Amino acid sequence: MHIPFSPPDITAEEVRVVTEALFSGWITTGPKTKELERLVARRCGTEYAVCLNSQTACAEMALRLMGIGPGDEVITTAYTYTATASVICHVGAKPVLIDTQPDSLEMDYDAMEAAINERTKVIIPVDLAGIPCDYARIFAALERKRALYRPDPGSPIQVALGRIAVLADTAHAFGATLGDTPVGAVADFSAFSFHAVKNLTTAEGGALTWREIESVSSAEIYKKLQLLSLHGQSKDALAKIQLGAWDYDIKGTWYKCNMTDIAAAVGLGQLGRYDGMLLRRREIIGRYDAALKPLGVKVLDHYNERHCSSGHLYLTRIPGIGQEQRNEIIHKMAARGIACNVHYKPLPLHTAYKELGFDIADYPNAYAQYENEITLPLHTRLTDEEVRYVIENYVDILKEYL
Repeated sequence: MHIPFSPPDITAEEVRVVTEALFSGWITTGPKTKELERLVARRCGTEYAVCLNSQTACAEMALRLMGIGPGDEVITTAYTYTATASVICHVGAKPVLIDTQPDSLEMDYDAMEAAINERTKVIIPVDLAGIPCDYARIFAALERKRALYRPDPGSPIQVALGRIAVLADTAHAFGATLGDTPVGAVADFSAFSFHAVKNLTTAEGGALTWREIESVSSAEIYKKLQLLSLHGQSKDALAKIQLGAWDYDIKGTWYKCNMTDIAAAVGLGQLGRYDGMLLRRREIIGRYDAALKPLGVKVLDHYNERHCSSGHLYLTRIPGIGQEQRNEIIHKMAARGIACNVHYKPLPLHTAYKELGFDIADYPNAYAQYENEITLPLHTRLTDEEVRYVIENYVDILKEYL
């Protein structure tokens, strides 16, 4: 049996909607992208959403929208994928990496609060595996540090917020909820990923949502994001080709990261069955939990009274083992046809972040999470038989290590 880690779940419906786009006479940003934006906003409980070509672009455009740049500091976790932190570098700000809490994948919120100073402009928490962070704790810390906040008077959003902004990396969390609030309407800004391996895919793509900001028009935010993501051009390509409507202006020398209608069509095809996809993920997680928790394998709490995860990743941690044994287990699973992964290699272990001056010795908790972590396949193309096969083989292999 061969079980891939995270293949895209594509059905005849996605093919139908993509084919419809291909034969519509318009294939780049147009009606299907706008429809996907409308449906994403509705699902997230926000007035607007902007769909771009990646979560990375969404997060970067949010930073640029807020006027973040050289001289500013942005705090995030060391236990994440590079896209969370690289966007800080893209805008010329300084990334400040925080260790995780002991025996946890969440950022150490006490350390986060202690790192806040007069240069801090944004916090980027990560909803790892689709589980919402402790946003109440984050916002409480920002209230306590409000006196340190120094907004750029040239940034309407910084001034209107009156505190450090929260830009959530919700790459994994589309469809998750915190209490009764959808992720996407919890942080000031939320950047989702629709990459090929995500729960809902557009092959490549992402979406940015935001809460209403007093005295700042959400319609104006949407308009500015359109400009930032399309060369600063005052009309998109579809508007320009209408009869007699060729003329346009360039409002700024900005960026190119729009979503195409072909990509949006894939997402539209998936959205109609997304609730069922989330339910299937929950069923698989339940089966994994039932088999692994009694063995002492450490797993994440995806579903409880506080939150409902999107069930994006199934991370396990094997007590008492190190990197070498972890890698042995992954290779043994591969020999039985089961692809596993590791989420994540902490940023200070990567060359780029070492060259920025980060040292893994300063992040002992993150390293302890990483060295014995194994992520099992979790996707909606898994059959019940394949789930059983993964469980039986993982349990069998772990006998040697537990």
